[in-house]
Amino acid sequence: MKVARFFTLAALLACGGRLYAAPVQGGNTGTIKGHVRLNGELPGNPVIRMGKDPMCAKLNRGQQIVQETVMAAKDGSLADVFVRLQGTFPATPVPSTPVVLDQRNCVYRPRVVGMRVGQTLQIKNSDNFLHNVHSLSKGADNFNIAQPVAGLVYSYKPKAEEVMLPIKCEVHSWMNAFVGIVNNPYFAVTPASGNFEIDKVPAGTYTIQAWQEHYGFVSKTVTVKPGAITTIDLTYSAAPAPATRAPGRPK
Repeated sequence: MKVARFFTLAALLACGGRLYAAPVQGGNTGTIKGHVRLNGELPGNPVIRMGKDPMCAKLNRGQQIVQETVMAAKDGSLADVFVRLQGTFPATPVPSTPVVLDQRNCVYRPRVVGMRVGQTLQIKNSDNFLHNVHSLSKGADNFNIAQPVAGLVYSYKPKAEEVMLPIKCEVHSWMNAFVGIVNNPYFAVTPASGNFEIDKVPAGTYTIQAWQEHYGFVSKTVTVKPGAITTIDLTYSAAPAPATRAPGRPK
């Protein structure tokens, strides 16, 4: 007992007289780490012909810009895949930081983003000429606005879940972006590595669903355990599946 008191006192002195409790590891949440891959022959993306607008062609002179429909690495790792958990979750605060889409050099950057219902989506024009921002919502998240000069920013708060919300430019038909809108924070968009991580997930069993612009949806069941990391691989076949593509995808 005396030894225990001695170490308690030493801990108090080391922390400036304040009791310090080590954080509980894990709690009742866990982490999902995963990878999305394309299995089969990698398709090529078509080159965008920007000659229809000389200003776009000038901005991209000397570059070959492609329609980034399938962004796959040599090993099949897929970028721009929206991954989310489906299920019922405790309410969590909606982030105050906006999600930003930029129209730069006649291309949307990034092409795929994820966000919460009620979070702000900002769409800005970095090109000093006309772009038009048109959402193709299957629900209530419709907007269609013109941005004729650089520096303009349009802000919008989605009203309902939608996976995915396509956005296009009526002036430049090749400009496409996609927004995954969900009610919970358990989602991710894959980078070039194809990897994703979703943390602080309440323990339980869920459906994890992935969406890719050309190949549509794939899903699996995943079980999250308290304080543990669950790993999962999601694989697409190189043959497109039109029946599972996201509705409303621009042609």
